[in-house]
Amino acid sequence: MSRAATLPRRLRAETALAALGGGVALAAGFLLLDSVGREIAERWATLAVPTGVGVVAFLRHHTPDNRSTVGAARGHLRQSLGLANAVTLVRGLAYAAAAGFLLVPPTVVPWLPALLYGGGTLLDAVDGVIARRVGRPTRLGERLDMGYDTLGFVVAPAVAVAWGLLPPVYLSLAAARYVYRAGVWLDRRRGRQILALPASRLRRPLATWQMAFLSVALVPAVPTEVVHTVAPLALVPSLLVFARDYLAVTGRLPRYEPDGPATPADD
Repeated sequence: MSRAATLPRRLRAETALAALGGGVALAAGFLLLDSVGREIAERWATLAVPTGVGVVAFLRHHTPDNRSTVGAARGHLRQSLGLANAVTLVRGLAYAAAAGFLLVPPTVVPWLPALLYGGGTLLDAVDGVIARRVGRPTRLGERLDMGYDTLGFVVAPAVAVAWGLLPPVYLSLAAARYVYRAGVWLDRRRGRQILALPASRLRRPLATWQMAFLSVALVPAVPTEVVHTVAPLALVPSLLVFARDYLAVTGRLPRYEPDGPATPADD
């Protein structure tokens, strides 16, 4: 029996409703672009639909992790997805919709990727605030937040590079997390001990900075020359943090070794 089959009925129903809502949102996007041109809508759907399916499938796969991470209820399975996770799902769907513009000419609807990705980054701040205010931080919320952040850092640079808004080197940001995870996996396969990922005062601020920069880079009114000039300054610190984290979890930076038992670093 799958983990999902053992979930409370309400939680399964809400997950199914979320999948339906995602389908309706993608259908609405197709109809909106169809008013511009059928070929444009079909190009958009070629990437937006499978990415959206992946967003919903990611939620469904991790729904059993809808367990509290704070207080006396720590580890308790929540009966409802909650508002915070719903907001996070909307963010993931916004990134999926933005992905569709990778195959759409930039002259057709130039503002939509910026609105979708920028709106998603604003929701990134909202979902965390909601979870803390109502006392409902969950492991599911953490997984969705990380997963959809990663999706956004793939989609936004890819669309920006395809549209000539960012230099091709910025695709290294899209690849960075996957290179990091591949490196950790290879080291584990070789028998190397993988340590806990250390806390960092830079990781989250740099992620926020990247979201802000990518949102601005996608705005058609921003001069491309300025964006290309600033791009290396925005990119390098994030890549250095990925490199530092890899060296830390593989024990190549001894001062970052945790005192307690190691936890998966590629979660």
